[in-house]
Order: sequence, then structure tokens, then C-alpha cells
Amino acid sequence: MTTELKLNDLLNLSEDELKNTKVKFNQWNGETNPIDRYKENPDIINNGWFFWRKTRRNFEVGQIAVCFLKMKEDIWLLTSIKKVTKELNVKNGINYEGEEIKKYEPYFGRVIIRYHKTMETQCPFANTVFDGFEVVQILPSLFDGDDFPGYEKVRLSYQQLETIIKRHKKDWIAALENQKAVYLITDTHTGKLYVGSAYGENGMLLQRWKNYVNSGHGGNVELKGLSFDYIKQYFQYSILENYNSRVDKHIILERESWWKDTLKSREFGYNSN
Repeated sequence: MTTELKLNDLLNLSEDELKNTKVKFNQWNGETNPIDRYKENPDIINNGWFFWRKTRRNFEVGQIAVCFLKMKEDIWLLTSIKKVTKELNVKNGINYEGEEIKKYEPYFGRVIIRYHKTMETQCPFANTVFDGFEVVQILPSLFDGDDFPGYEKVRLSYQQLETIIKRHKKDWIAALENQKAVYLITDTHTGKLYVGSAYGENGMLLQRWKNYVNSGHGGNVELKGLSFDYIKQYFQYSILENYNSRVDKHIILERESWWKDTLKSREFGYNSN
């Protein structure tokens, strides 16, 4: 029978330290999922959400603060542990400063726990919750987003695609950089579609999608009429068909045209030819 590994088996906080430690649970706030922001840039959480205060004080100077992000139901990612060094007397903003505790750094962004949160408070004392923190996984490297799911399951928002490219997520980069493809861009606000292709001469799939991340329109006439902010908010990217690098471009262009006819993206979408 396997013995459960508790978070404090790793951290070894004493009883006195636990009494002086508070946990910050970060989860969906009605507008934003913090795990998505963490994928974009961990500092958005560790130097932002972690020490954000609405009206009630979360911490006191001198306390240890432990930051968790909700990944899915009952599953949380440990992202930082800091000692609170200063209060800024700010409401509805970042109210604290802190120093990361160096000996715990190897666990940041790597330790995943299971905990069923039932209390309303987002910032309880550690000695009231730590016994329930079961370690379910220690990642071999920092969590940087979802793994590549296979070509047939790719469906990315602009923000997700931007994060993959800018953070150079290795499994995604390896899957896309040498791949030819017919792809679909969906305007999730209007339902309008754009069918495009990566056939080598215009770049492989990774390069084509990099162009969209950099400019929004990727050089396409119809998409140039949209604002970049609109594209960032509403565009979604998926793969209709993928091919290895040796497939002749004419096959890919024929398939691109077939999908345009099938999806009526010339008549009702963003394709102009």
C-alpha cells in the first residue's frame, strides 16, 4: 500500500512556521483563469495575483505566503513561496512585497497537489489546510502549458498560440516546425471562417502561425480589415489536415481549395480567393 505524500513532507515547515504561514488560492475570478495567465508569464501570478488585495488583508509583514493555482477540479499547482516584507496599503491592487524563499525554489511550478477546497476564503492559515494537501505529481521541469495533444486535437485561442510560440514550448514547436498543413481560423464572435495552408514555399505550419501571432492577419487581405485587438480576443486556430514535409505543394493547395468549397469560406468567411 502506497503512503500518501503530503506537501509538508517536502517543505518541512515546523508547527510554529505553519501558524505563521498563509496559503493563497488563485482560481477563476469570473473573468480570467489564472492558469492561462501563468502559461503566458509566471510573473503575472507570482508578482501580481499572489499579492493582490481587494478590501480584506490577506497577509501580515513577516508571514510566509504560499501561492497555488487551480489547474482543474481539486488539482492545484504550487508556484511560489515568499516571506512578506512590506505592505503597501493598497486596496484593489497589489498590496504586498515579498522575497522568495530560496530553499523551496526547486518546487515552484513543478509540485501538483490534490485538495478539495470547501471554504470561501482564498487565504487561509496553513495549519488549517496543510494536512489535506496531497502531492500527486512532481513535474520533471517547470509547468509551461498543456502538452501537444496530436494534430487532430489542436484547437487554440490566439492567447494559447502566442504563449506556445513566445515561450517556445518544445513539444509543440517540434510538432509544427516541419509540418505542412491545411488549417482553419475561426472567428468565434461571428462564426466566419478562414481556410489557409502551409505548403513549404510560404513556410511550414509553425512559420505560418508565427506570422499570425506577430501581425494578426499573416498577410491575408480580408484579415487586414480587422483590428489586432479583435483578433486576439476572438480568433481560434485548428488543423484540418497535416502532411509531412515531402508532400507536393499542389496536393496541399488542392485540399485547401476543397475545404474552402466545403466550408463556404469564400462566400461567407474571410477567404477572398
